[in-house]
Parts: sequence; C-alpha cells; structure tokens
Amino acid sequence: MDPVKLSKDILAKKIAGEIVLSESPGKTIQKWRNIFKISQKDLAERLGVMPSVISDYEGGRRKSPGIKVIKKIVDAMISIDEERGAHVIKSFSSFPTEVVLSDVVIDLKEFEKPVSIEKFCSLINAELVVKMEYKVNEIYGYTIIDSLKAIVELPPLEMVKLYGLTTQRALIFTGVKRGRSPMVAIKVTNLKPGLVVYHGEVEKVDELAIRIAETEGIPLAVAKNISIDELVKRLDRLR
Repeated sequence: MDPVKLSKDILAKKIAGEIVLSESPGKTIQKWRNIFKISQKDLAERLGVMPSVISDYEGGRRKSPGIKVIKKIVDAMISIDEERGAHVIKSFSSFPTEVVLSDVVIDLKEFEKPVSIEKFCSLINAELVVKMEYKVNEIYGYTIIDSLKAIVELPPLEMVKLYGLTTQRALIFTGVKRGRSPMVAIKVTNLKPGLVVYHGEVEKVDELAIRIAETEGIPLAVAKNISIDELVKRLDRLR
C-alpha cells in the first residue's frame, strides 16, 4: 500500500476517534483544524456550510456533531492537506505508535485542552526572546528533552519522534547554554513546533538560533532559575 495513503487512513481514524471520545468535541475539532492550518472559511466551503457552523461547533454553541458529520469534517481536512502537498499527513507518517527514546525524553504529555503560549511560559518562569505574531497562540502538549543526550544519541532526522501526537507543542530542551544545535536540528526536520523553550544556564542565546526561530516563525523562550524536577511538577498541573 502507498505509505502516504496508509498514513492518511491511520491519521483520519485517530482524529475521528479523538473527536468522538473528547469531552469537548468542538475544541478538538478546532485543535486539528489549527494543526492542519485550515481556516474556518476554507473548511466550511469544503463541507458546503456557512463558516458560522464551524464556529458554533468549536465554540460549543451547537450540539456536538454526530459520527457521520465528524467523518465529513475529518475527510475534508485530510483532503485539503492532500491538495496542499500532504505536509501534515507526511509528518505524522514518521511518528511512532509509541514514543520510546531511551533517556532522551524526560517527559512527554498531551493536553486535553489547549494552553496559550503566554500561560505556558508564565507557569515555568520562561521569558520569550523571540515572540512571533502568532497564527496559533495555543499548544496542545509538551516534550522535555535532555539536550545533550538528544544531540549525541539522536540523529537530526529522528527529531520527529519528539513531537508526540502533534507538532503544535512545546519542545523544552534542558541543559542549554547557547542553543544553536537544538534549533538547527529542528530546522532539519522541517516540522515547526508551537514553542521552543531553552532550560538551563543560558547567558546569551546563540544568534543563529534566534535567526532560525525568526525565519521559521517559531516562538523561542528561555527558562532560568527553575530545576527540572520543579519544571515537571508545574507542568503536571496542565494534564
């Protein structure tokens, strides 16, 4: 079977299942629409409905859609992505069904509800050094990464395994002093996280790392004066 078609089928089932089982189906639809970078207007046009219908679903003002409607919404998002080059479908084809990365990953979690970038940074005392005009000011999970082990043990193209179920997440690199290598590795993957956080004794962020963040449109923050244990403890509140 065509690997892209297989990835498409697996992703479609995953999205539909997540929406059906969600306590907030509308928010989950919004999450995936944002991941696919599809506007409410474009999705509505593909479905043959008014944009207000999509807005009402996502805002909880309309009764949660049934399975048939959910399938149409998912199929519409998948088909739009295919027409744009299947970038999201292809990116998910690289994700493992189970993320097992030895000691590289310290913690990895998905959120039931999206969290704003500002709230996330405030929780862990992180200061934004590259703040973009957000197209999507929300993240849906995080991965805490041992920066040194990732650089030594993880080939750049394997970085996709750090993204869990969605690229719209925070990648937190610990033990960072300058931060060039993590951002270069992110650029190689051609996948853009919703936020990158450097944790450690960061005196000055590398200029190339800043340029890559600005060019790629990736918000970049620095978290100082907080231990890894405290970092994990605070983020545990978001689960």
